Amino acid sequence: MYGTKSPLASVTIWGSIIAIAPQVLSLVGIEMSQEQATGIAAHADAIITAVGGLIAIYGRVRAKSTIGKS
Repeated sequence: MYGTKSPLASVTIWGSIIAIAPQVLSLVGIEMSQEQATGIAAHADAIITAVGGLIAIYGRVRAKSTIGKS
C-alpha cells in the first residue's frame, strides 16, 4: 500500500456502509427492499464519482505548476 488516506475516501468503507445499512435500518424499525438498497448504492456511487471529478478539476485549475516530466 502507498501512503494513507481518510476512511471516508475509501471505497471499501463506503461499500461496507452501504452493505450493512439495510440491516441497521431494519434493527431500528425501517424496512428496505433489496431494490431500494441497490438504488441507494448506485446513487451514492454516482455522487462520490462526481465529487471526485470536481475535486480533480478544481485541484488542476488551482495548481501553480504544469504537469510534465522534470
